[in-house]
Amino acid sequence: MAAGPAPQPGILDIAAYVPGKSAATGGGRVYKLSSNESALGPSPSAAEAYTALARDLHLYPDGSASKLRDALAARYGLNADRIVCGAGSDELLQLLAHGYLGPGDEAIHTEHGFLVYPIVIRANGATPVVAREIGHTANVDEILKLVTDRTRMVFLANPNNPTGTYVPFDEVRRLHAGLPDNCLLVLDAAYAEYVRRNDYEAGIELVATSSNVVMTRTFSKAYGLAGLRLGWAYCPPDVADVLNRIRGPFNVTLPAIAAGIAAVEDVDHLERSVSHNDQWLPWLHAEIEKLGLHVTPSAGNFLLVHFPNDGDRDAKAADAFLSARGLILRGMAAYGLPGALRLSVGTEEANRAVVAALTEFMNKA
Repeated sequence: MAAGPAPQPGILDIAAYVPGKSAATGGGRVYKLSSNESALGPSPSAAEAYTALARDLHLYPDGSASKLRDALAARYGLNADRIVCGAGSDELLQLLAHGYLGPGDEAIHTEHGFLVYPIVIRANGATPVVAREIGHTANVDEILKLVTDRTRMVFLANPNNPTGTYVPFDEVRRLHAGLPDNCLLVLDAAYAEYVRRNDYEAGIELVATSSNVVMTRTFSKAYGLAGLRLGWAYCPPDVADVLNRIRGPFNVTLPAIAAGIAAVEDVDHLERSVSHNDQWLPWLHAEIEKLGLHVTPSAGNFLLVHFPNDGDRDAKAADAFLSARGLILRGMAAYGLPGALRLSVGTEEANRAVVAALTEFMNKA
């Protein structure tokens, strides 16, 4: 039998992305805490904007998402011409790699960075280069010492998923200053809305003053629109031009545009979502550490919980125990952290339930 078509070099080296689980093994109430989704859900006005278009689904959307870009520009004080919208920030990361990476090129990401980075690098024939993290935090010196004349892109998730750690903006500036002009720094700020730190900036300032920095953002987290797949990037003019040349002509759907506009304009709902996180993230951290478990300090809406290397109380055993009680967390083996689980901040009910279950797990005979 003749061999079929061969994929491009690098494709078969990709470890396919596996999302967080959606189903538990036990019966009864299920709390999905595996995907860092918003605990409060979408803005009611965003949901209304979505459903209002049910009878217009035969129409193509505005191919440039101009009204959404205008809403984002007004909200953040940006130039709408430099905003590119996509089907989640994942698509924008793919487009950036497609536009700027190829065979012979290298792109750097950190060792516990978002799994999409090595996927999009390899998918375009380039080579991923992994920078060591220190204390589960990206380190500028570790990144810079890996830069060569083949380096064309650096991905920095800030805050990082799955660790929740972040790099202060002075360090981001130092990273940028150490990169050659032909290397694109991609600041993935998917969790920026949750960060309450005086030394943090999502990247707007660097994009505004540089020709080789892009900031990506998402509506999937704090805005609660993960199911619509909606994201945006703020880019130098030349980069925005490249992305607009290679993206699909109608890559953002009609309902997603409408819901995104409503979500951006509902500032009160966003503030409620962030305030909920401000209340429950430190509570979860403190309660879980009382059980003798180490928790990586997080600036996002999730925690990385480390379990002992003990067959009875390790991460795998904890995951099975919690799943049997309807609590779905994210295993971290694919991120090189087999001894940890990632826990999203949920509703009050879910947060109290997971702490009660972990207490039972850690105290079982």
